Amino acid sequence: MATKIRLQRGGRKGYAFYGIVIADARAPRDGKFTEKIGTYNPNTNPATVDLNFERALHWVECGAQPTDTVRNILKGEGVYLMKHLRGGVKKGAFDEAAAQKKFDAWKEEKNKGTEAIRNNEAKAKKDLEAKKLEAEKSINAAIAKKVNEKKAAEAAAKAEAEAANAETEAAVEATAEAPVEEAPEAPAQEATEAPAEEATEAPAEA
Repeated sequence: MATKIRLQRGGRKGYAFYGIVIADARAPRDGKFTEKIGTYNPNTNPATVDLNFERALHWVECGAQPTDTVRNILKGEGVYLMKHLRGGVKKGAFDEAAAQKKFDAWKEEKNKGTEAIRNNEAKAKKDLEAKKLEAEKSINAAIAKKVNEKKAAEAAAKAEAEAANAETEAAVEATAEAPVEEAPEAPAQEATEAPAEEATEAPAEA
């Protein structure tokens, strides 16, 4: 029976999550499998791999053939490196302690690289959030400026209206308080008629 190490899709639409399984090469991609040896989540940076290292190494040494993607995953986890080191131990090139030391040194270097990627990702995310916050502050400042300008304009218009009203009221009050001039009285009629009567009566006495 040809044995494959491959991915079995899970998760949900738009968020694929995979199991790393041992299956018969003739079985459907997401069908029955012999053993599940880990999971693979490509949605993180870097991708998250949870692998049963010993079982993966066992199946690789037994001749199970991984798909291209799974081969890259196993290489990234050091499965093929350990297989190579064990081959060196069997050939007498070095002992198991030396092999383990080499593997641990490789693992430490890999972890440093992974940690650097995660730190860069966190920094980039933090910088992006800072830029978004700064943009929001700029927008809020612009809105506040417009509101203040509008309020200042309304206050100025109100002050002008109140000043105009005050001037109008002052003018009305000044007009109401101004003295009214009286027309001169006409001379009495009796005073005008008296000399005429005297002039008429004078010839009669002569």
